[in-house]
Amino acid sequence: MSEATGKARPQPTAPDELVAQLEQQGIAPGSYRFQPLDLMRKAIARRMTESFRDVPHFALLGKIEADALLAARMRLNAQGRGRISLNDLLIKAAGLALARFPAANASYTERGLIFHRHADIAVAVAMEGGLVTPILRQAEVKDVWQISTEMKDLAARGRAKRLLPPEYTGGTFSISNLGMYGVASFGSILNPPQGCILSIGQAEKQYRFRGDDPYVATVLEVTLTCDHRAVDGAIGAQWLDAFRQLVESPQAWLD
Repeated sequence: MSEATGKARPQPTAPDELVAQLEQQGIAPGSYRFQPLDLMRKAIARRMTESFRDVPHFALLGKIEADALLAARMRLNAQGRGRISLNDLLIKAAGLALARFPAANASYTERGLIFHRHADIAVAVAMEGGLVTPILRQAEVKDVWQISTEMKDLAARGRAKRLLPPEYTGGTFSISNLGMYGVASFGSILNPPQGCILSIGQAEKQYRFRGDDPYVATVLEVTLTCDHRAVDGAIGAQWLDAFRQLVESPQAWLD
């Protein structure tokens, strides 16, 4: 509806050549809604196509016990200083893991590899019409309260399309978390020139074994997708193991 007139806005119509193409595919006119591509969707499509075509991806899958981290989150939120999300804690753990293994904080160029001095983490945020990735700068040195405050602000302004270019460009590593949508596990397409992107699924109760003894743990399934030109399998595996240790033993960096 138009606020000024109260009348329904006219729906965009598909170009004649597209209608004909769809009819050849057995899709009848009137059986779909057409939406033209805006500049954001065009840019996303172009960058992801180029990445998937030109960058040699490989993925490392891991399972991480999150009970200690979830308990730490409850203790932090009980302090009354605000609400820390699980994602805030995972951003901090990723930043610390990048500080421990800076070889994973790398970008490929045709002239040489770039090793970044800080963990500037791009965090995927869903918005109307696409996706925005605001950047949490220097995640390795900020405490979780700073990270939480900054991420709330960046995400809100990202959804409102009010981010400035320096706030969504220049990241060195990405995180995409779809666990809140019930997604168990997934892999993401790299966002060049970043060398890695971490995909985080839903935390689920699973049976595990300590020796022959079974127990129940809350497990996160994560996938680290790497640009093999910059980050090889051993480096990716070392980073993922460091991240796992930080998530499973958060006392050392939260206390």
